[in-house]
Amino acid sequence: MQKQNDYDNKRKKTLRWGYLFATLALCVFVMFLARIVVLQNTNVQEIKDDYINNNYRTATLKAARGNLFASDGSILATTVMRYDIFLDFKTIKDTVYSNNIGALTDSLSKMFGKPRADFRKRFDEQKKNKNQYYSLVKGLDFDQYDRIRKFPIFKRGKNKGGFIVDRNYKRELATSEIGSGTIGIDNGVAKAGLEGAFSKYLTGIDGSRLEQRVNSSQWKPIDYWKVSEPTDGQDVYTTLDLRIQDIAHSALQKQLVNFEAKHGTVIVMEVETGKVRAMVNLRKDEEGNYVDAYNYAIKDNIEPGSTFKVVSLLAAMDDGFIDENTTVNVGNGIWVYAKQRITDGHGGGTYDISDVLAKSSNVGTAKLITKYYAEKPEIFLDHLRRWKLFDKMDIELPGITKPNNLTPQSKRWNAGALASIGFGYGTNINVLQLATFYNGIANKGKMVKPLFIDKIMQDGKVNFEAQTQVMVKKMASDKAIKMMTDALTKAVEKGTGRSIFTPNLKMAGKTGTARFEYWLPGPMKYRASFAGFYPADNPKYTCYVMISEPNTAKGFYGGTVSAPVFKEIAGKTFLKTPQNVEKEMLVDRKVNLNKMVEPNVKVAVNNKQMPSVVGLIGKNVIPQLENLGYRVDFKGVGRIKEQFPLEGTTISKNQRIYLSLQN
Repeated sequence: MQKQNDYDNKRKKTLRWGYLFATLALCVFVMFLARIVVLQNTNVQEIKDDYINNNYRTATLKAARGNLFASDGSILATTVMRYDIFLDFKTIKDTVYSNNIGALTDSLSKMFGKPRADFRKRFDEQKKNKNQYYSLVKGLDFDQYDRIRKFPIFKRGKNKGGFIVDRNYKRELATSEIGSGTIGIDNGVAKAGLEGAFSKYLTGIDGSRLEQRVNSSQWKPIDYWKVSEPTDGQDVYTTLDLRIQDIAHSALQKQLVNFEAKHGTVIVMEVETGKVRAMVNLRKDEEGNYVDAYNYAIKDNIEPGSTFKVVSLLAAMDDGFIDENTTVNVGNGIWVYAKQRITDGHGGGTYDISDVLAKSSNVGTAKLITKYYAEKPEIFLDHLRRWKLFDKMDIELPGITKPNNLTPQSKRWNAGALASIGFGYGTNINVLQLATFYNGIANKGKMVKPLFIDKIMQDGKVNFEAQTQVMVKKMASDKAIKMMTDALTKAVEKGTGRSIFTPNLKMAGKTGTARFEYWLPGPMKYRASFAGFYPADNPKYTCYVMISEPNTAKGFYGGTVSAPVFKEIAGKTFLKTPQNVEKEMLVDRKVNLNKMVEPNVKVAVNNKQMPSVVGLIGKNVIPQLENLGYRVDFKGVGRIKEQFPLEGTTISKNQRIYLSLQN
């Protein structure tokens, strides 16, 4: 009985302690839960601010900007990958470091041309400090990156070799024929040229990644967590033809040098479509070199001078005031109208209408325009409005100017204003707009909008293809258009443009010699121009050439300074001969181009195997690979000398292909 009582007492005591412990444990658990609830509801932001926000951040992964192509597939501007190399010394084991540091510094010394002792000293110091994000080198191209990642220690990768790679994109021009003034920029602040015009297509969608703080000024990327990959931009194919661009560039530059001019511009348009096949802008820099740094063709309004006579006389032809039988007496080449002295530089007497243009008569043009429109100048100006010469052109390129024309409502209008407008003064307009007008005459009176874009592609698919847009369906009557074409043809054959006449190619055009800043003291300044189209009987291209401030001692007339540029461009583009062709080759149009131009080899990816492209011309191969859905990074120009992946390697869609070209 006593034993039973002892057992019961012990059991009760044990149960009491058990209940007490359970109660205490329950209280602790409840307090713990309560603490969690409190933390979740009261200190979340504080913890986030104190730890997460201070030690982690979301960084932007920039999308690669799409490529900018010429119409023939030649790359004008591209986004190239650049590699920044960082080292995490904390992850490199001491044994790995001590056994391989000598070989590593030897390799770095050979690559960068610096003493190995310098690298050893820096690395030992960083290893001692356990630096997790030491910046070794920035801006490597793929070849350099591919070499350095195979060095001792680095070849172990990020987790064992502390080798951290940060990839960045850099925009580079891929051709010397077109410079920054035409290709332009989009740096997030300013937009210009082709880059600015098509930025909405070229710009991709940025991604993001998480970065961890290493120290007060450095952040280390975390590539395995919360990475949102960027979407690269689309590829834009412009209307520029690199062959024609090169011909125009060479012809203009040569003439600028010959006449020591300040700057010049050339526009070449395809008559039927309005596609701008060449746009060259060159100016002399401080070193005396001619560079493409400013787009004079669209950004500068000028008083065109005699090339505007075509506008004036076409209006009178369309209204029926003048025809082939119209004559005008220019006297001795001097005429005073409304107290304004108007002079000619080419003879005198009685001219028919074709002679007025052929001899570029200021007096003849002024007499005809004032005779028929002096009482009602708005009728004349309405022609300009109908031909969109009062309107700012609706084109993709930013920065184009709006014409500025004198009207009876202008404060500067006077009795002699209409006469001045007739031969190209009192109106300010850009070269592209004037070229578009001439192109309308070449296109039998149909004025089409200048086009700078052919198509937009992404991953080998065409997302957009540009169509010709008509600005004016019928500029003037068929009779007026033919009369003007005949007069412009005569201007080349027998008039002020006769210096460029050749029986091998029938050209139509008008010279222009305009003074500017003539109200200022000092030597007279001139702009020499030539505008026209070819072949005159079935126009294929329109071309406008303007050269500003030639050395007057060497020449300043449009027929002497600018017309030869037009002739060289016309001969080499229409006859489809390669650049730098000898003069005697232009005599015969039946040139065997197959002997001069290397055929474009077709590139195919069969069974997902990388083909061999070594030895092929880069500008032929790169667009084909892009069209097949691969992203291509390249360095240099000319033929391909190295490729990665190698021939036979299995590749997938959207894979990057790296090509090294000859320079």
